[in-house]
Parts: sequence; structure tokens; C-alpha cells
Amino acid sequence: MTTTTPAIRDTQDLRHSRLLGLGVYRPERSVPNTEIAERTGLDPAWIESRSGIRSRRYASPEETLPTMATTAAEKALAAAGIGADRISTVIVATITSMEQMPAVSVEVAHRLGARQAAAFDISAACAGFCHAVALAGDLVRLRRSEYVLVIGAERMTDILDHADRDTAFLFADGAGAVVVGPSEEAGIGPVVWQADGSRNAALKMTAPWHDGTGERPEDRPAITMAGWKVYRWATNELVPAAQRMLDAAGVAVDQLDAFIPHQANILITDVVVEQLGLTERTAVARDIVTSGNSSAASIPLAMDELLASGKASSGDLALLIGFGAGLVYAGQVVRLP
Repeated sequence: MTTTTPAIRDTQDLRHSRLLGLGVYRPERSVPNTEIAERTGLDPAWIESRSGIRSRRYASPEETLPTMATTAAEKALAAAGIGADRISTVIVATITSMEQMPAVSVEVAHRLGARQAAAFDISAACAGFCHAVALAGDLVRLRRSEYVLVIGAERMTDILDHADRDTAFLFADGAGAVVVGPSEEAGIGPVVWQADGSRNAALKMTAPWHDGTGERPEDRPAITMAGWKVYRWATNELVPAAQRMLDAAGVAVDQLDAFIPHQANILITDVVVEQLGLTERTAVARDIVTSGNSSAASIPLAMDELLASGKASSGDLALLIGFGAGLVYAGQVVRLP
């Protein structure tokens, strides 16, 4: 008897996707450079000149990772006019969950009441938000999901050595979220991303949680960074990468309304702005000044600052680019929500 192998049913009916709503959570406590200086011996003015940071946000014990992520998500859903019951997928970009499992996204979906949603976390450090936006955009375009909730959430202070003069002044906490859904026109451009593992020693943890035998380090693992290596890599790699992102979206540099890079260091931002040839026409996010470097949360937080201040508007063309530990980068052109 002859049998036939059934074909897998799939759809090629592509559609467009875009960011529909934005929400953020900024921890209540603002920490000025003077406080960092007291425990590190660094000069407050030096901190600002070296990073652009004047203050940053630290989360309290009550401002947990799921709490911040859920609050940002609720605001994004409200802005998009989408109920949690219509969310098909929840993606959380984070590197600071203190629990290996379950995923933070599962807790967030439960808190939101997104009972039918799939949920998973991704770990791409400071580039995590742009990775998640790329995945969400494709899920919607391929009709795998109707609406996707993308969240970048970090408590960097949980993995920070607060006495380390190289990192203590940089990192901060916060969360930001966007709803990605179908659109009549393209609102999320093709992602351009890359990983360079040959440079992974430039930004990593001081030690693993254990050595493979179960032996744990005496000191809790913390983030460590060779800042000059990251700076050199970023200033060499990001401009050509940004140009590829623009080319992939069919957008010229002078058509950009906004540039929203990961808020790593204002010096890196300024170099990229100059080398990319951005003019005063393009609003540049510099939320790092009062928010610090919040890793995967920094791009949605910076997007919120541009929109709230009126420097950018809904529908504007914006280039997003995240970069960090790996060393990795990812980015795309989007229409602002």
C-alpha cells in the first residue's frame, strides 16, 4: 500500500508590523554622581565628563524585575489600546533575573492576565531590546502572533560591584515596553545584527555562578568591563552597521527624524552622530544624562524621553541600535509609536 507524506501547512501571506504603544518604568530613587563619588573616590565632574551621566535610577527592593516590567507593559498596552487578552507573545529582554527559571516573561504574562500568550526571555545584554523587536516584528508579519509585547527590563544594580571604579558610575535600573502589531504600512525595518565572541572578555561577569563542579566563588559575580575596548569596538563597528540598517530599510541618513542608540556612554553616541553625518534635523536620544545605562531597558526609556519632551513625534522615522556584552549589536529603523 502506498502512503503519502502529508505536507506541513504554512502561510506565506505576509503583512506589515509596527510599534503601536510605548510604556516605561523609571525607579523612584535618583542617585547623583556625588553619591557614587563617596564610595568610589571618583570626582563627580569626572564621571559626567567621562560618561555624560549626572544621575541614574536605582530600584528599591520593592521595585522588582517583574514589577517594573509589568508596570511598563501595562502602560504600553494602554497606549496601544490593546487588552492583555489579545497578546499572543510576551518577550522580555534581560540579563539580570536572579532566577534561572522560570522566565521573567512568564511571570509578567501572568500578572497582566495574558492567559493565551507564549512567553520567553532573551539574553543579548544591551542589544536585547532590538533583538526582541526584530523577533516580534517577524512574528506579526508571518502571522505567528497577532500582538507581541516586547519588554526590556533590568536591575543592573543587582550585578554591580558598587565599589568598582570602572563600572559603578555607569549602570542603572528600569524597564520599557512596546506593543508590536499589524500595520497597513511597514513600521519595522529589517534587523542588522552580529556577534563577535573574540571580544567577549571586554564586557562580562567576573566569574560564573559556579565552576562546573558546584563550587561557588567566594565573592558574588559582578559585571566587569574594559571600557576602552568597548569604546574602540563601538566607535569602529557601529557606524558601518548603522549604515547597513538604513540601507536595509531604504532610508537615507538625512531622512531620519530620530536616532535612539543604547545609552551606554554619551561619548560613543557623539562619535556615531558625527561619523554618520546626522544633522540638527535628527533628534538624538541622550537619556543617559539622568537615567544612566540600564542595558536592555535603555532604548525604550530613551524613546520615551524623546516623545515626552516633544523632540520626536509618533510616526517619526527612528534608527534604533543596541550594543553590548558578547560583543554584540542589533538595530533597525522603525516608525515611532
